Amino acid sequence: MLDFYGRTRAEGLGPEVKRRIILGAYVLSSGYYDAYYLQAQKVRELIRRDFASVFENVDALISPTSPVPAFKLGERVADPLQMYLADIFTIAANLAGICGISIPCGFAELDGHRLPIGLQLLGKPLDEARIFKIAHAYEQSTDWHKARPPIASS
Repeated sequence: MLDFYGRTRAEGLGPEVKRRIILGAYVLSSGYYDAYYLQAQKVRELIRRDFASVFENVDALISPTSPVPAFKLGERVADPLQMYLADIFTIAANLAGICGISIPCGFAELDGHRLPIGLQLLGKPLDEARIFKIAHAYEQSTDWHKARPPIASS
């Protein structure tokens, strides 16, 4: 059983996922708990409160999924910081405990490549049904979810 567990983790998780798991385990290790984890929990609570306040006035928020269009396959493997920065807009949902979805909303033409752009919808905690309805309505009014860019590798 232990062998199976080891194989599934080695084969089923890519290098970036493994890197993030190791970083998380390191931050939670003894000696770093107070310095990082407790401080992060305080910041997380502030973020949660900010979103709760916003959702008193609106049903959903809309934003880009990423500050940049999708990058070419394999393009940022050697630069983990750039990969982390591409995720920056999706982190808030996890920190605040709110729901979110990313849906296709267009393409950018960069250096001769057609790269997808995502639209992110964020909603109140446990309000996934409303977010799904909004995403579905958007998809019914556009054809972006049907478009497929060519695979672009660096």
